[in-house]
Amino acid sequence: MKLANFVKDGRAQAGIVDKELILDLQEAAKESRLSNFTEPLTVDGILSNGFLQPLRLLKSQITSTKVGKPVRSVKLLSPVLAPEKILLVAINYGSHSKEQMLSLPSMPYFFTKFRNTLIGPDDPIMLPRVSKKVDWEGELAVIIGKTGKNITRRDAMDYVAGYTMSNDVSFRDYQFSTRGPDGKTNLGLDWVKGKGLDSSFPLGPWLVTKDEIPDPYNLEISLSVNGQMKQRSNTGEMVIRIDALIEFASAGMTLRPGDIISTGTPEGVAAHTGQPFLKDGDIVEGRIEGIGVLRNPVKAE
Repeated sequence: MKLANFVKDGRAQAGIVDKELILDLQEAAKESRLSNFTEPLTVDGILSNGFLQPLRLLKSQITSTKVGKPVRSVKLLSPVLAPEKILLVAINYGSHSKEQMLSLPSMPYFFTKFRNTLIGPDDPIMLPRVSKKVDWEGELAVIIGKTGKNITRRDAMDYVAGYTMSNDVSFRDYQFSTRGPDGKTNLGLDWVKGKGLDSSFPLGPWLVTKDEIPDPYNLEISLSVNGQMKQRSNTGEMVIRIDALIEFASAGMTLRPGDIISTGTPEGVAAHTGQPFLKDGDIVEGRIEGIGVLRNPVKAE
């Protein structure tokens, strides 16, 4: 099942994507007399209220109503609107490790983004005035479906609601800078500013529930800029798998519905290949097999 947030009457509303249609969940529920879903809901609300499994069981009943419209005709939003946590993993593809001349990790290295970074399909990646080295990183993102802490690897996949595409847009002149404003201070890498500027985490186009992707380690993943392929790989290249990431992330820290774990990127980023960084007017398209295309224009601030 593909779940999306879209704009209806000026506010966010959940829908089910069925082929070329997006079905208004609220209207379809009324048509099907499914009382649990007749109030306005976002995907976030579906997850936080524990409605995902009942909704999956009722999918055929809902989709039979055909209360929908062409998905191209609506404004899609990020499939998660208000995550408590956005966690990303550094150096989790062998090829990305190799292009940086770094050894493969033995345990996850997590960093974070914030809600100010989150944008949806067709929203612009803003080029800030303060950065001239804006880079891309196409990734498979995991959406957490229920609350858990100290989750074992054996149980980890029970906490996954589904998957989507993410783009870890990075500001390399901040991330890799070791010099402060005084020209002398050497404090090392700045991952907060290097990853956390506005509109730097495109997510979408929708959440695909895990039952539709039984093997998340055999998906073609790619990213292009203006139609030119920059990254192309397979999620099977992932070094630390999703169950281990969830076990590590949840150790001492509660994961909640809607939290995001972005699982790392393959080779082909601008910073390590000498390619031009993003510029005003570029079109970035990320694609993951079984999920779809996440498209975002690039716009100067």
